Amino acid sequence: MEEDKQFTPKINYDQLFVTLKEHWQTQGIKPKLVLHVCCAPCSTYTLEELASITNLTIYFSNSNIHPKEEYQRRALATKKFVKEFNAKHQTNVLYMQDQYNPLKYQAVVKDFSLEDFSEGGIRCAACYNLRLDQVAQYAKQNNYDYFGSSLTVSPMKNSDKINEIGYEVSTIYDVKYLPTDFKKRGGYQRTIEISKEYNIYRQCYCGCTFSAIKREVNLEAVKCSALQYLSEFFNIDENNNE
Repeated sequence: MEEDKQFTPKINYDQLFVTLKEHWQTQGIKPKLVLHVCCAPCSTYTLEELASITNLTIYFSNSNIHPKEEYQRRALATKKFVKEFNAKHQTNVLYMQDQYNPLKYQAVVKDFSLEDFSEGGIRCAACYNLRLDQVAQYAKQNNYDYFGSSLTVSPMKNSDKINEIGYEVSTIYDVKYLPTDFKKRGGYQRTIEISKEYNIYRQCYCGCTFSAIKREVNLEAVKCSALQYLSEFFNIDENNNE
């Protein structure tokens, strides 16, 4: 008789989050949380979920994004949304931004020869690891109770892999990881709705050159559009501060 294959039950990371959230509320706990975000759209629903129940800091750490001007655009759009969200909801979400270091991401890809792997595979896992490692370091250095990521709100991202890596990284830095699957319970749909409400820029590729090439994105056009956005924003901001 053929032996039964070992069955590993799928972990419901969204239920783990809901259970933890209920525990916080029951015990009157408001933990200090730093959340990695990859862009403004992905930060929308996560702020809605977390801003009132945690002392939340948004951490923009995405050295995988190319070109630099697109990185700056996404960072600025995220910072702008956090500010507008705070004003509207009377919250005090903080915004922090990591240094842009594309050479670090490129080194990970080249050192492990990940250039030819398909999107969603091992190269993306290495990218998740890089960014979760950065936010875990920040959490440890600044005495946060938890760290996590908004990446799980995207249906294009492997939430199981993101959570697995998050837990692995948490053991390295001895800081708690927040399990999530933000796309559940209508989370991804809410990102679309909130993005429309705040008129938030929604990008057409994850950020890396590999994703852009796969989607046949014109990176020169992306750069020009980003430069125009940055120019218009700083002109408006400068006029408002005159």
